[in-house]
Amino acid sequence: MSIVHAIVLGLVQGFSEFLPISSSGHLLLTRWLFGWETIGDESVEKAFDVALHLGTLVAVVAYFRTDLVKYFREGIRLLWHRERPVDTDGRIAWLLLLATVPAALVGALLESEIDKRLGKPAIIAVSLIVFGMLLWWADRQTGSRSVQKFGTRDALIIGAAQALALNPGTSRSGITMTAARQIGFDRDSAARLSFLMSVPVIAGAVVLKVGKLFLDGFPDGLLTPMIVGVVTSFLSGWVAVWGTLRLVRTHSFMPFVVYRVGLGVVVLVVIWAGWR
Repeated sequence: MSIVHAIVLGLVQGFSEFLPISSSGHLLLTRWLFGWETIGDESVEKAFDVALHLGTLVAVVAYFRTDLVKYFREGIRLLWHRERPVDTDGRIAWLLLLATVPAALVGALLESEIDKRLGKPAIIAVSLIVFGMLLWWADRQTGSRSVQKFGTRDALIIGAAQALALNPGTSRSGITMTAARQIGFDRDSAARLSFLMSVPVIAGAVVLKVGKLFLDGFPDGLLTPMIVGVVTSFLSGWVAVWGTLRLVRTHSFMPFVVYRVGLGVVVLVVIWAGWR
């Protein structure tokens, strides 16, 4: 794998992880459109993709470091002291973990079937269009709820929606923002909840997949491109978080919807024309 490939994939991962446009779908489409060969066997390719998630994990942790430290501290304090009334930050900390359960269960039970049946360019294209339109529909709702109003029901609803992101093309950030907007959160809070929920999800994926790669050993020539990809995904991921939050404070999610639908149509045309 060349350094150029690592940089391109790192940029794709960093921007698309936090923009509501599907990182897994974009990584697959990038390789498909450019005709890039896989990195060794399939398990190594997946490990490289998850290594790119390490860069985006560091990015979101760095951006929300103050909030995350506060949630971690108050979450541990709530568990230890069981104070009443329940501290808001401590409650949110545990609800963010609760929201990861549906996706974790679905992923554990259906991972092999998902890998086998999903991730095809046509399915990704249709998913980009359908879930993009769903984001547009949800974003039309009037929402004024803040992160501080995040409750158990919200965690379960958004968490269940997050499980749909196991399908490449859905977008984890996109579907969680869609669900949050639909149940009444304002755009800024919907984006913040989506980004905060990504921390345990991405961390879990990194521990499982990259940990296995370390145990199995790095194939020759992979370490340097992986480091380059991680650094690139970190930088682009941080910019994506910052840019998304700035955008949604004054604008709707419509630019992302237009992009998703446009890309989906382009991919379908490429398939129909037989260009790839």
